[in-house]
Amino acid sequence: MPTLIETPTRIEAAGNKPKIIEEYIGRVNSETDALSLAHMKSPGGWEEPGQTPRFDEFTLVLRGLLRVESRDGALDVQAGQAVIAHAGEWVRYSSPEGNGAEYIAVCLPAFSPDTVHRDGP
Repeated sequence: MPTLIETPTRIEAAGNKPKIIEEYIGRVNSETDALSLAHMKSPGGWEEPGQTPRFDEFTLVLRGLLRVESRDGALDVQAGQAVIAHAGEWVRYSSPEGNGAEYIAVCLPAFSPDTVHRDGP
């Protein structure tokens, strides 16, 4: 029988401003380790610390602009575009434009605070 996910769980976000993360599938909401699926809403001017995760992250931008920085430069990902951040690569996400960004993120395997490896103390 398929499993219905009735509601997401709000997850605390890192960054300089409040960001909404609603996990539908993942370690917290569905006890799924294989992958995570989350709906994100970040305000204009939001940025998070850099990270070197042990998971691939597939991101589809629904609204606004999401900036994805790497050691090789930065990509501005617009609504209707997607980006893949590969496991083991340093990345930093931000929504520099005033209207923020809304996007869907899929992590494989599932996101975990233990495997994201954020910069800083």
